[in-house]
Amino acid sequence: MFQAALGATLPVALWRLPNTREAQALVSAEVKHTLPSMEGPQSGFAFYPFQSSGAVPVTFLPADLYFSGKAGVSPQIGEAVLPTSFWADFQKTGQKQSNILEWPSHPEGTVKPITRDVFEVSGAKAIKAMQSGCLDKVVLSRTKTLPLFEGFDLLHAFTQLTQLYPTAFVSLVSIPGIGTWLGATPELLVQVDSYRVFRTVALAGTQPVMEGLTPADAIWRQKEIEEQALVQRYIVSCFRHLRLREYVEMGPRTIMAGNLLHLRTDFSAAMDEVGFPKLGTQMLELLHPTSAVGGMPKAAALQMIGELEQHDRRYYSGFLGPVQLGQETNLFVNLRCVELGQDTVTAYAGAGMTADSIPAKEWVETELKMQTVLRLFQASES
Repeated sequence: MFQAALGATLPVALWRLPNTREAQALVSAEVKHTLPSMEGPQSGFAFYPFQSSGAVPVTFLPADLYFSGKAGVSPQIGEAVLPTSFWADFQKTGQKQSNILEWPSHPEGTVKPITRDVFEVSGAKAIKAMQSGCLDKVVLSRTKTLPLFEGFDLLHAFTQLTQLYPTAFVSLVSIPGIGTWLGATPELLVQVDSYRVFRTVALAGTQPVMEGLTPADAIWRQKEIEEQALVQRYIVSCFRHLRLREYVEMGPRTIMAGNLLHLRTDFSAAMDEVGFPKLGTQMLELLHPTSAVGGMPKAAALQMIGELEQHDRRYYSGFLGPVQLGQETNLFVNLRCVELGQDTVTAYAGAGMTADSIPAKEWVETELKMQTVLRLFQASES
């Protein structure tokens, strides 16, 4: 499905949900630039930017062809008609497909690279502002671009990520005029399951996994504890904004995500029981961008990001995932991700800064986060 979609220049998404084995796929006849309700009835795949603009629009891929990945189950065909060139390529099931794929990249090319000195100077300015009481937290991001090594196999890289990170949401999204993104994110943003239970998480605080230690052995500094508490309080404030009082809160606890440890608190609510049948859609509007990728207070943090960051985040720290497929919506924050150019790969990562942050340590944190996916591209550095 993925190869045939690229050949016919159609938008396509390939993904594997956390703690599952099946890779799922979806092909669309066209891109829509508005999101449907998270509770249905329209199904598809959402790919949403950090902040939308003409160059990075909101995108939604209707499920015109969807495969659940389950053995013995045929792909589901939607209402829109896919071109004959796609079906001709798709039906070549008996022939070995070429590993040489040409994927779309962003029409404006790669984003501006961010050097260590620039990142640390920006971080120092943000920390100074927080120490003076202007805001509580801001997340500053950076990029790193490498050349693609000869023989790089995009689908093999996706498969490698599914094997390396069984608890992550692993995705490969390719949209003409938008670009191609690969990632393995640990952070759930909005879930509406088949029992109509809403879920979201507060995820913040980062430290590397130490050999021989389990998550139960993790010791957290005050800076990480406060950073996670800010995200937690923000989710609670969204519930209060809706006047929802009946929800379940569990955590915080330490979880492992690839080569990193994080603090995580889980929230849930039975939508029909609490009288909020559209809670997924309502919370999505309030949550994005969360304080885990923007900061607190939200408006002041976003303003500071606009002033200090010298690159466009595009779809990094936006959100993505299937909408009403398998009677579920599963949206994740687009973290631990890379953007593929024609012959380059660009990684994005951010660090949550508070008044107690040290810019040099925040740079190291972004390096660790980038390694989640960049480890697949290290041959390009040699």
